[in-house]
Amino acid sequence: MSSFYIPIVIQLDDNNMDSGGTLVRSIRSLVRENSSAAKSQWATRINKSCMRSLRLLTISYRFSVACGDLLLLENGWYVTHAGLLRLARRRRCVGMHVEPATEFSEPSAVRWAFKATVYKSSRCKGFVGYGDADSSNVSFRVQGAEMRVAETRAVNRALRKAYGIGICSVEEIGAFKGQTEPTGESRKTPQPTNGNGYGGRTVRDHLCQIIRQHQLDPNLVKAYAVDFTGTKALRDATREQVEAFVAHLADWAEKDRNALLCQLNSYLGQKEGAA
Repeated sequence: MSSFYIPIVIQLDDNNMDSGGTLVRSIRSLVRENSSAAKSQWATRINKSCMRSLRLLTISYRFSVACGDLLLLENGWYVTHAGLLRLARRRRCVGMHVEPATEFSEPSAVRWAFKATVYKSSRCKGFVGYGDADSSNVSFRVQGAEMRVAETRAVNRALRKAYGIGICSVEEIGAFKGQTEPTGESRKTPQPTNGNGYGGRTVRDHLCQIIRQHQLDPNLVKAYAVDFTGTKALRDATREQVEAFVAHLADWAEKDRNALLCQLNSYLGQKEGAA
């Protein structure tokens, strides 16, 4: 993996900004523009608290709502990747270094991690940020692009550290209530389309997602899987048996999690045997 990926260095300069600052709008004007744009875009959700926070963010970092630097999600402000990059350019960031964190990545499970280092000046020792992504912590809209999401998250965290930004970035969160999630048939457990697993994902990846999503004990799930497949150890089960168990687990967790927890708790004394 380390021989395949090459560290990326992005240089950020501000050569397009002249010394007179003719391209810089006054803070007062930007505050008015952001206030107007926010009230127009989120008329039913904006409140006085959000407006006060927006004013402080505008004065401190010159974020622009119209340019997409900020988003209002669930009564809180989130900065965007584009907004952070524009801030770095305004502050004349020297550059950044991005590379895979191989020790935290697991390609076979579509789990990626990156390390980003931001250099504010030529003498800066660097501000480091890590980002990770897998199918369990990204929005359904970007599933399949976990590697790129992890890289973006690492860059965002490093930039937020470098410039002291306390609010989270949009790309660092998964799905939120404001998104339109799949309904009906599209919410059902995907069926195997080929020998590689569910919808292109491995069976293990799908099982890990179920465990995380429903906060299940991995050891108890493993013990239950051994009992379900009728084998002495889970490694002795066939792929078809494991796929059937995963589908069964997903369906039960979705319909009645409490009943599933009761079933899993019945294996508390069998953890050692299942291992």
